[in-house]
Amino acid sequence: MSDLENAMVTIIETFHKYSGREGDKLKLKKVELKELINNELSNFIGDIKDQETLDKLMESLDSDGDAECDFQEFVAFVAMTTAACHEFFVQEDE
Repeated sequence: MSDLENAMVTIIETFHKYSGREGDKLKLKKVELKELINNELSNFIGDIKDQETLDKLMESLDSDGDAECDFQEFVAFVAMTTAACHEFFVQEDE
């Protein structure tokens, strides 16, 4: 597989690694989302330490209002985070 295909598989596997620990295997509850971010994205985002930050993040991701983050919502989050990181790295190169 190409690097991009491997990255896509990693995104899928990472979502499934954390989803379902507290219930529905196809969705992340807040506690699962926090654990995923703190374990897998702490270099880019930092650790989520307070409930208010987690609540705001979940609210912004939860497009269907079910208080959980499904895979489509998660992928949108990964895309937004990747775009922000890209902007940062492009500015660093200039």
